[in-house]
Amino acid sequence: MAAMPESPETRPEPEAPEAPRREGRAAGRNLLFLREEELRLAQDLLFFGYRDFTAGADAILVELGMGRAHHRVLHFVGRRPGITVGDLLLILGITKQSLGRVLTPLVEQGYVLQAPGRNDRRQRLLSLTAKGEALERRLFERQREWVMHAYREAGPVAVEGFRRVMRGLMGPEARAQLARTEARETPSPLRASTPPLARTG
Repeated sequence: MAAMPESPETRPEPEAPEAPRREGRAAGRNLLFLREEELRLAQDLLFFGYRDFTAGADAILVELGMGRAHHRVLHFVGRRPGITVGDLLLILGITKQSLGRVLTPLVEQGYVLQAPGRNDRRQRLLSLTAKGEALERRLFERQREWVMHAYREAGPVAVEGFRRVMRGLMGPEARAQLARTEARETPSPLRASTPPLARTG
């Protein structure tokens, strides 16, 4: 006897799609970078990357009897001409005594110039001399080649991801200091769009 066809009322309900389960597995895979071994790898990458990034500049500094502390001062004074000693201390996160041991020889050897503040004469404003600019440029060019090679190899998407990660590693104060440095390099729209005034007379 032939089987009777199932009526719509007795036909079994179709199983629910497994999309949510698949999405859960995908989300789990996306969070694999938070496992301990991946975070340990991040520490390794930061250590070895920084070691090799600084190696070329270190060799130049050693020839001059300097170290990375001197390089940091040259870098940030060069990035922020006229920076106060107080702001430099905030950026470097060191004591006045520690900065003095680095800054004093840089001034005495003609790399950094100190000037009193315009409004507060007790302030000390720092800028690089021509000799200091030449050394800072030499150090930068040695490290620039290293960064350019890495950027070219990784591509623009990875570079943007790298910048986001590095900003994420910074605390609020460090991000504020970085924003101040970036703001100095961004031309004012008014200055950029306003043509120079014609001379009269």
